[in-house]
Amino acid sequence: MRDLLGLPKAHLHVHLESTVRWPTLAEIGHANGVEVPEHLAAGHAFGGFADFFVQNDLVRACLQKADDFRRIAYEYCEDEAAQGTRYAEVSFTAAGHGERLGDLRMPLDAVLEGLARGREDFGIDCRVILDHSRRRSVERARRTLDLGLRYEEVVAIGLAGDEAFPGEPFTEVFAAARESGLHVVHHAGEAEGAASIRQAITDGRTERLGHGIRVLDDPDLVAEVRDRRIPLEVCPSSNVALGFAPSMAEHPFQRLREEGLAVTLNTDIPCMTGIPLAAEYALVRDAFGYDDAVLAGLARAGVDASFAPPDTKARIHAEIDAWLARA
Repeated sequence: MRDLLGLPKAHLHVHLESTVRWPTLAEIGHANGVEVPEHLAAGHAFGGFADFFVQNDLVRACLQKADDFRRIAYEYCEDEAAQGTRYAEVSFTAAGHGERLGDLRMPLDAVLEGLARGREDFGIDCRVILDHSRRRSVERARRTLDLGLRYEEVVAIGLAGDEAFPGEPFTEVFAAARESGLHVVHHAGEAEGAASIRQAITDGRTERLGHGIRVLDDPDLVAEVRDRRIPLEVCPSSNVALGFAPSMAEHPFQRLREEGLAVTLNTDIPCMTGIPLAAEYALVRDAFGYDDAVLAGLARAGVDASFAPPDTKARIHAEIDAWLARA
C-alpha cells in the first residue's frame, strides 16, 4: 500500500470553521475573551449533532478580528498540504460573519489574504465556496451572492444547513449566480431524501451535491443524477459522527460507487471528527477493501468534479499517475 499522504488530492467539501486547530482556537478565544474548554484543545471526543452545533457556535464566537480569519485560513493551507491536497474548495459563511461583526467584507478579505499566503508557502491552490444557511434570510443570500461576485477566488455559492428548511425561497438568487458566471453547489441528500435532492438539481441549479447520500432512496433519482453526471461530495466520517450512517462499514459509499455515480471523498468537519483527508482515504480503504488503484480513482474523481482550471486538473492528474506508478 502506497503512502496516502503522498496521494495528490482535491478536497471539495470542507468547512473552514470546522478546520480550526483547537490550540489555535484556544489562543484566539483567550485573546478575544472567549473561553475554550480545555478538553477541546487536549483532544476532544466528538458527541454528535448536538455537540456539532455547540462547537460550531464556539468557533464563530472566537473569530472576531481580521488576524483571526487570516490565521485560520493560512493554517488550513498548511494542514491540507500535509495531507497531500493540491487543490481545495473550502466553504466559508462569509456574510454571516460579516453581519455578526458589522463589516460585511472584512472576514472574506482576511480569509483570502490567508489563503494567498498559504499558497505561496505551501503550494496549495485554495478557492472559496460561500455557503448560506437555509435557516437564514433570502436577503442574506443576496448579500452572499454580491460578495461572491466581487472576488475571483470565490468559485461558487450554495445552501448549507438544516434541509428541513426548503430551498425554494432562494431560487432566484442561485439562478442569478449561474447567470453571472458563479458556480452553485448545495448541501442536499444528507438528512433529507429525494425531495431535497430534486429541488437542488432542478430549481436550485446545483452542479454538485454536497453529501447526496440519500439519493439511494429513489432508483429513478439515482439514474437521473448518474445520467446528468452530477458529482457527489461524500463525507463518510462526518456522516457517521453526525448519525447519518450507523458506521463506516455500513456507510453507503460503496453502493453509491456501484450505481455508477461520480463519488468524491471529503471530510466536511475534520477538526471536529479528528479525521483529516488522508485518514478519510485510509478509512474507506479499510472498510471496503480498496486497493491503491481504486483510491487513485477516487482522487481523480475529486479533481474532475472540481472547478479548477484545466491546466490545474491536468497537473494533478499527472501527479496521481506518478503516485500510482511508484513501486
